[in-house]
Amino acid sequence: MSASYDLLIALNYYTPYVSGLTNVARDVAVALAERGSRVKVVTSRHDDALPEFETIHGVDVERAPVVARLGKGVISPAFVTRAIRASRDARVTNLHLPMLEAGLIAARCASPLVVTYHCDVSLPPSRVNTVQRAGIDLSSRRALRTAQTVVVTSDDYARHSRLFPAMSGRTVAIPPPCHERPRGVPRFRDGDGLHVGFLGRIVEEKGLQYLVRGFQALGDPDARLLIGGDFSQVVGGSVVDEVRALIAGDSRVRLLGFLPTEEIADFYASLDVFALPSVNAFEAFGIVQVEAMMAGVPALASDLPGVRTPVQETGFGQIVTPRDVEGITAGLRSLGEAPLDRETGAQAARERFAARTVIDAYESLFAAAGR
Repeated sequence: MSASYDLLIALNYYTPYVSGLTNVARDVAVALAERGSRVKVVTSRHDDALPEFETIHGVDVERAPVVARLGKGVISPAFVTRAIRASRDARVTNLHLPMLEAGLIAARCASPLVVTYHCDVSLPPSRVNTVQRAGIDLSSRRALRTAQTVVVTSDDYARHSRLFPAMSGRTVAIPPPCHERPRGVPRFRDGDGLHVGFLGRIVEEKGLQYLVRGFQALGDPDARLLIGGDFSQVVGGSVVDEVRALIAGDSRVRLLGFLPTEEIADFYASLDVFALPSVNAFEAFGIVQVEAMMAGVPALASDLPGVRTPVQETGFGQIVTPRDVEGITAGLRSLGEAPLDRETGAQAARERFAARTVIDAYESLFAAAGR
C-alpha cells in the first residue's frame, strides 16, 4: 500500500511560532507542498489556542497536547507516539534537531529517516539545565546514528559540533532557505548617518548588549541602531529590560518590536550594516543576515562556527570576536568608512543561499531517501 504522504516533518515547534529552526521546517514544508509533494507536520500544541489539526499553505499539521514545560522545552508524550504513527504513512521522515524526543522517535521510525541538525543546545548554567542538555544530547546522538542522512547548515558548524562523531561521514551541507525580499523603501531611516540594524528574537544568545555598547562607542550623533524583533512571546525569556537599561535614553537607538513580514524589506532598505553579534553556539547560521545580504546590506557577524560562513563564502561583510565591544565598534566603523559593493555582495549571497536553490537540494535528498 502506498504512503499517504511523501514527507513527514517532526519538530517541537511549528508555525506560528517563530525561530530559525521552525522557519526552516516551515519553508521546506510549504515549498515542497507547492511543488506537489504531500507533506505532513507533527509538532507540539505549544499554544492551547492553536487547533489540533489544520492545513496551512497545503501542509497538514497535527499538534500533540503539551503536559508540562521545562525551560525552553515542552513535554508532550503524545508527540512521540503521533510522530511514530505518522512515519508509517510517509515515504520519508525528517526530524529537526535538537529534540529531547528524537532518539525515541528515530528508534521506531517506520520510514527512511533524514535528520536536519540545526545546532547544539546551549542553556544557562544550572543543575537542571545541565541534566536537560545531557538528555537532549543523548537523544540527539541516538537519532543521528540512526539517520540515513544528516543535513547540516554548514560543514563549518558540523565539524565544531559536540555531536559531530555521531553524524560524521553522513552529512550533507544545505543552508537554510533564505528569501529574497522585494525592493523596499528606506522609511526607517533617520538622516544620513550610519544605520545599523538587527532583526531577531531579543534573547541572551543574540549578544545585543554587546552590539548596543559597540554602537554607542562610535560616538557619532548621526548614527542610528535599529533593533527589530519580538520580546513579548519568547520561549526561555527575553533580555529586553537589560537592553533598555543600556539604551538609557539614547535616542539614536530604537527598539522597533516585532516587524511583520510586509515591513522587513523596508527595514533592510534602511540599513548600511546588518549586525548579528551572537555569543554562543545556539546560533548556527543566521538566516536574517543572509536575507540582508541579498538586499544589498553587508553583515557584521560573530566569529562562530556557521555564523561566520555567509560572510566567509561571499566576502560581503566583516567577522568579529563574540562579546568584543571594541571589535564591534571597529567593524562598524570600517564598514561605514569603506562601504562594500552592495550589488556584488547581494549577487554572491543570492547564488549561494537563495530559497529556490536550497529547496532544490532538499527535494533531491528526500527523493533519493525515499527510493
